[in-house]
Amino acid sequence: MPRVLLIEDDPSVREGVGLGLRRRGHEVRAAETGEGGLAALGEFRPDLVLLDLMLPGMNGVQVCRRIRETSQLPIIMLTARGDDFDVVIGLEAGADDYIVKPARTEVIEARIRAVLRRLNDPAARVETDFHGELAIDRAGLTVAKNGERLPLAPSELKLLLHLSASPEQVFSRQQLLEYVWEHSYHADARLVDACVRRLRNKIEDASGSPRYIQTVRGFGYRFGPL
Repeated sequence: MPRVLLIEDDPSVREGVGLGLRRRGHEVRAAETGEGGLAALGEFRPDLVLLDLMLPGMNGVQVCRRIRETSQLPIIMLTARGDDFDVVIGLEAGADDYIVKPARTEVIEARIRAVLRRLNDPAARVETDFHGELAIDRAGLTVAKNGERLPLAPSELKLLLHLSASPEQVFSRQQLLEYVWEHSYHADARLVDACVRRLRNKIEDASGSPRYIQTVRGFGYRFGPL
């Protein structure tokens, strides 16, 4: 079962989520602060991080950015509010998904499994595709540009794999949500847009003038090197 690092300052949430996940077989390490969570990363070596957005001191966005400096470990943000601004900031910092508290353990468990499935998608394991200076290794689940490997988070990688598997095909945000995130409700469209922005920052020469991931206004996105 995946090892989960839970960074949450609310003791009732920390205890409830931790207990629920342990009952389902997960090994869980809990930390009360962002600093404590970062300190636990190297020792505990989790498979995924559940990260509260509103932490005292170093907040969840800052913790997420620190993790992303050195690791593409899957991160799910926990937020007490569905506030658009807070959620978008968390996603732009590199989170793969978010959950609005309070949430049932089975919901959290489902999101964990969905994020981790992106790392082991059998449909992606076919061959290496070359698109200009981009090399997309579907078997090794790696992406390189001009021979240099790019650090892609799980959601970024699966989005790129899905788009590039059907060049020139236009995918709606809803289609991408259902495939990449396994979500079906409209509010999560911002997951797609935030992930596209992060991905463009990594694979494009100039994210403001994308060559690979094109926006089709009023509908969604397509992959097609210019």
